[in-house]
Amino acid sequence: MAKKKTKIVKKLLHRYRLVVLNEDTFEERVSFKINRLYVIALVILSTIIVIALTSALIVYTPLKSYIPGYTTTNFKTEATKLNIQIDSLEQVVETKNAYFNSLRMVLKGETDTIAFNKEEVEEGQPVSVDKSELMPSKKDSLLRAEVEQEDKFNVFQQAVFDGDFTLFPPVQGIISDGFNTKTKHYAVDIATDKNQSVKSVADGRVIFSEWTAETGYVIIIEHKFSLISVYKHNASLLKQQGDFVTSGEVIALTGNTGELSTGTHLHFELWSDGNPINPEEFINFN
Repeated sequence: MAKKKTKIVKKLLHRYRLVVLNEDTFEERVSFKINRLYVIALVILSTIIVIALTSALIVYTPLKSYIPGYTTTNFKTEATKLNIQIDSLEQVVETKNAYFNSLRMVLKGETDTIAFNKEEVEEGQPVSVDKSELMPSKKDSLLRAEVEQEDKFNVFQQAVFDGDFTLFPPVQGIISDGFNTKTKHYAVDIATDKNQSVKSVADGRVIFSEWTAETGYVIIIEHKFSLISVYKHNASLLKQQGDFVTSGEVIALTGNTGELSTGTHLHFELWSDGNPINPEEFINFN
């Protein structure tokens, strides 16, 4: 065993001469005396140097960002901010979807016993109550009906009666079909000549201005006091979604468009806090 180790040591320490010759003249240009141990040590040292330089290059330069799984502090901070923004955007989208669903009901002329309130959606969902646990008496029902009747006198109506908010007639003409909740006709139909000016009843912003198969060219305007005005069966629209309009400004021309139209007229609706209201109570169409 000792002889074998001695033999290995001799091989490692055995010297060799590395000679560089001129290929044409065989003249010796450079020569080195080396042994195997020296070569092994040189290879190990070179490997260590290469590893050290590579590590330093990765650690102290932007190259580290290309390493799979490596994340910087700035990257984590940005990711956190983006997650917060995404969460906020999701809440905004949910709120807008609920609000647009309410507008869709307005567009289709539908209503529900539970009115949509934009502020409630933004603040949170109301606590649900099990109706089976509630056993109202006859007096309670009468009181509830009285309170609901009082609630209909909302901020918009109060402003109108106080003279702080005036609605401009959308068009001049004869009312051919009035507001009727029993037949679910939540509007007034005003018979007019074709291409008469349709005007905004108040200052506001256009939130819908498109063509629909049933009601033709439709434009919807959002006003203050949670009031929405709807104008259907127009011949053409003069305002686009997002435009701001003033009271009495021309927004469309009367027509006879849409499958549900039976003649040239303006189908006009007013919605307050998600509930349909009779336009004749607030506007003089004569």
